[in-house]
Amino acid sequence: MNDFKWTWRGLSLVSIAATLLLVIGFIYAARDIMSPRGTSYSVEAPQNTAAPAEESGILKVAAVGDSLAKGTGDNTGEGFVRRAVAGLSADGTKTELIGNLGINGLTTAGLRDKLKEEGVQYVLRQANIILVSIGGNDLFQGAQRMLNETEGGTDASRKAASGSAEVQAGSGGSEGAAVGRAAVPGGGSSENAGLKDLNPEQLLTSLPSASKRLEEILSSISDINPQARIYYIGLYNPFGDLREMLIPGNQAVTSWNNAAMDIINRNTGMTLVPTLDLFNGHLGKYLSSDHFHPNGDGYQRMADRIVQAIR
Repeated sequence: MNDFKWTWRGLSLVSIAATLLLVIGFIYAARDIMSPRGTSYSVEAPQNTAAPAEESGILKVAAVGDSLAKGTGDNTGEGFVRRAVAGLSADGTKTELIGNLGINGLTTAGLRDKLKEEGVQYVLRQANIILVSIGGNDLFQGAQRMLNETEGGTDASRKAASGSAEVQAGSGGSEGAAVGRAAVPGGGSSENAGLKDLNPEQLLTSLPSASKRLEEILSSISDINPQARIYYIGLYNPFGDLREMLIPGNQAVTSWNNAAMDIINRNTGMTLVPTLDLFNGHLGKYLSSDHFHPNGDGYQRMADRIVQAIR
């Protein structure tokens, strides 16, 4: 009899517990329908997807253009391109050099054609910063030709000029060469006599067509990579230590840079990096032995200016 009583009590307890569970379940179900909470996600989920290079702060640099872009004249071979990459990395910003497409002697016409090559376009598409150096071979080809004609005489005349530089500067370095070249015309020598008739108009004979090609170049680069920021490196006057070339050279360079600025002002993704002031009055210190391209110190000054423009 007692066993039967406990059996019924047990069954009653089980029934009560089941009823409570059903009631609780019904309440939770009704609450979820009336006030859905949605799905919660882990805050660490976004780490599984890598952000694009631009958004993660990585600077990817490409350079295109002439011998200045290549770094000719720098004994280390770094030029302003690698020096600028190093300068941008100095504060911890991750900076990569995608490619340097600088070619000695390249003109605006040559670069315009190079930009049609798929390999060149591929490199430019990978970058978010593109450095462009072009125009010096267009602007100064007349001056270089005239210098070749006036300085291309006998070995004796070249040695005499070199000796004059060594006497006045006390060494045969680039600074001595600069003094020698500037001093020869003043001393009555005919070494640079042909330059006396050189004027800005002669230097700028190719400016209209060359500046038009420059506009085509910058526009093409922008079309190839619309997301990249383009930095055009302005020209300097490498012949400013020659009396006959100081004024016409500076005027010609200023006209060229102004034409470039006019193009760049119409494009929000482009910047002009000036260099004329970096070399004026300091050619002997910042030009290489060929007295046309910068030396390592000159390229460093250019790189510092580029880093300043990018930051």
